[in-house]
Amino acid sequence: MENPRAVDRLCHAVGLFLVLSGLVHLMVFTVDGGPWDGPVSWGKPVTFGLSFGATLIAVTWVTSYLRVGARLRTVLLVVLAADCLVEVGGITLQAWRRVPSHLNMETPFDTAVSMTLAMGGGVLVTLLTVFAVASFRYRPTGPAGMALAVRSGFAILLVALASGAAMIARGVVLTRTGHQEAAYHSTAPLKPLHGVSLHAVLVLPLLAWLLSRTTWSEGARQRIVAAAVGLYATAVAGAGVWAVLTY
Repeated sequence: MENPRAVDRLCHAVGLFLVLSGLVHLMVFTVDGGPWDGPVSWGKPVTFGLSFGATLIAVTWVTSYLRVGARLRTVLLVVLAADCLVEVGGITLQAWRRVPSHLNMETPFDTAVSMTLAMGGGVLVTLLTVFAVASFRYRPTGPAGMALAVRSGFAILLVALASGAAMIARGVVLTRTGHQEAAYHSTAPLKPLHGVSLHAVLVLPLLAWLLSRTTWSEGARQRIVAAAVGLYATAVAGAGVWAVLTY
């Protein structure tokens, strides 16, 4: 597993599996119906499968531009892939059991699943923070605009991680103070912020890569990436303002 290309193939395969899992559950939702949103819905395995799969594939690709040792990158990506499987697996299991996956302390088993998902979230934050720090410590490689795209993508991704941690923390407090139903609905204001900021690490580097396939000058490509970063940051700020106003 110390060959970077081997770990890339592994993570891409896991990411594709998670995306397919999300699409399968979209078909289940189409057949079975029910609410799309809420603590018990088919929307959760769909959105989490697609999001975790896309994020794993994106991070695997983007970290190839980071100046990180091959062995360290391999270890971090393997742990990340395993964590993504556990997170989506736990959410999917609870969806089929027709019970909430997060913040569910109703039974010992539900508590174990909920705590596993929370700890998995902590692992996710740690791993992605390490990659984010590496992107700022040493200038990423790649075509014009890629360094800015990668650094901005990881910086915005940290916003997604912080908003996710805030949702879990608030929900746990409400759950432990006897407000279980309120805990399930407390995450709604932060969901747009979390969702928008989660995929910058894919969108911005992908734009830089696509621009590298054009004949435009490096200066022009750099300016386009910078403009895209500004627009994305504006969208994240808007979602943040909405979260504050509705929290």
